[in-house]
Amino acid sequence: MAVVAALLVFAFAMCGLAQEAEPRSPIAVSGSVQVTPPHVPSAPGTLFIPKSSQQQPVPPGKKFVAHTNVEVFIPAGLKPEEAPPYSGYGYETPASLACHYGLVAAGANIPNCNPNSTTAVPTGGSKTIAIVDAYDDPSAPGDLAWFSLQFGVPLTLPQFQVIWANTANSYCQYSGVPVDYSGGWEIEEALDIEWAHAMAPKATIYLVEACSNYDNDLQQAILVASNLVQCGKTEIAPDGSLGTCPANSTGKGEVSMSWGGGEYSGETSWDTYFTTPGVVYFASSGDSPGVSYPCTSPNVVCVGGTTVRRNASTFNFIAEAPWVFGGGGQSMVESIPTYQTTYISSYCKTYRCVPDLSFDADPYTGAWVYDTFPVDYEGEWPEWIVVGGTSLSSPAVAGIVNSAGSFAASSSAELTKIYTNKAVTADFTDIATGFCGFYMGFSGVAGYDFCTGVGVAKSYAGK
Repeated sequence: MAVVAALLVFAFAMCGLAQEAEPRSPIAVSGSVQVTPPHVPSAPGTLFIPKSSQQQPVPPGKKFVAHTNVEVFIPAGLKPEEAPPYSGYGYETPASLACHYGLVAAGANIPNCNPNSTTAVPTGGSKTIAIVDAYDDPSAPGDLAWFSLQFGVPLTLPQFQVIWANTANSYCQYSGVPVDYSGGWEIEEALDIEWAHAMAPKATIYLVEACSNYDNDLQQAILVASNLVQCGKTEIAPDGSLGTCPANSTGKGEVSMSWGGGEYSGETSWDTYFTTPGVVYFASSGDSPGVSYPCTSPNVVCVGGTTVRRNASTFNFIAEAPWVFGGGGQSMVESIPTYQTTYISSYCKTYRCVPDLSFDADPYTGAWVYDTFPVDYEGEWPEWIVVGGTSLSSPAVAGIVNSAGSFAASSSAELTKIYTNKAVTADFTDIATGFCGFYMGFSGVAGYDFCTGVGVAKSYAGK
């Protein structure tokens, strides 16, 4: 289905809103007059976990039901709607995280990568990133346009397209993909497309929408997404049959899946869905202790979560630590793959270990997202929200790998590269302190660990 171009044109035509700075007045201290320190706005807010991010029961006849990995923090009264530099109030922007992870030139970096003063955004990206999600987000094109306009991330009309995966094997094969009226999957989709684009602004982004969050519908969406990456198009015939790429197709890129569900004994039958040549697959590790599928698939790059700690007064960077709720551990089903046997065999011996690497995911240190779809939320939906959860991690890292430009032949090849370079300090930052997991029983240690994998990106090298 073609993108709703009118929405994008409308969004591009809109101007960023100017917000008047709060006046600062002198105060008396010990009889002398002094200027107040920079105002730190109070940031009371609400942590909101949509219904789509709650564990989903598996109905009869189904083997797998996916849930999103989204957690939303709604700061009271704050919006990033000023002209540059953006007053993000300590919450992350494309520029602040690009600075933090070394994705922009050193000369463009603001000390401590402060969200309120860092403005240089990534400029890389090429080929294709396909985002797989469930249900339709009618607001996706306009929301992406407004987000891009606000943060100065370049976007052109041909770069984004929504595709319905309503094939013959999907339940909505002869109708449009329905919306999720709880609004949770639409938050997921807004997050995914905005942050994949933020990290790889020159890549083509496809939002592939499955008919539901059940196994067969998601599998069809993965096939559609793989075709989009490998051959630049997907053919769904009038009878609903899914076309295949020509044998000589050489397209390359990434597929991101921010959702997940519990492991089950038959999950290995899914693993072949992640083996299309030229495609590297990414998934989120989950937002609770333990592991999540498809992140445990040996054919998927599993992306975990961190907390980016900032000074509460200046918003300057302090340190990065594991996000305590990030998923991780050993699979109960998937055998350890060769790339882990070779490089972390002392840590994992029999089963696949996750995550592989990580990215900011704590909703209290999360990133701005623009979402206008109505949400089942008690209160007025603010449109600008701060989003965390490992649903932020997967598309962002997919964008970083896309911008790195190496375009591995498979997920296994990409993972081999990551584990080969895991100790190269110019390529990755090891997160060696902190805790996660059941009872905070896992520790961040030097080298690989269940909290953050090999660590976080440091520049585009080694990816």
